[in-house]
Amino acid sequence: MIAHVALETAPADGAAAEEFWRLLGFRPVKPPPTLSDRAAWLQRGQTQVHLLWTEDPVAPPKGHAALVLDDYDHTLARLRDAGYEVEPREEHWAAPRAFVRAPGGHRVEVMAAPPNDPAAPR
Repeated sequence: MIAHVALETAPADGAAAEEFWRLLGFRPVKPPPTLSDRAAWLQRGQTQVHLLWTEDPVAPPKGHAALVLDDYDHTLARLRDAGYEVEPREEHWAAPRAFVRAPGGHRVEVMAAPPNDPAAPR
């Protein structure tokens, strides 16, 4: 399990970025007091997204966060209804997946199933 991912985000994109992650089922949680003025934290299950406020954020052009969501179709519908461009991709692991870009430019892969375990018997 990955505990969290930290994404640099411009303060001007903060509210939109928080709402984007809420559409993916994340809910706000309090960061430690030492970070409360520099970040917003959101959580789904045991995974957190830390939005780190910076005036010059960097969003990797190809790197991305990937989420396996049991409510895949419903989540994509919520994203589309909110005006996000959802880019379906070729299925991997016999399950659909799509990419969407978060406010601030981060790529997010939404997956209906996790990758196959490469150590599993074939």
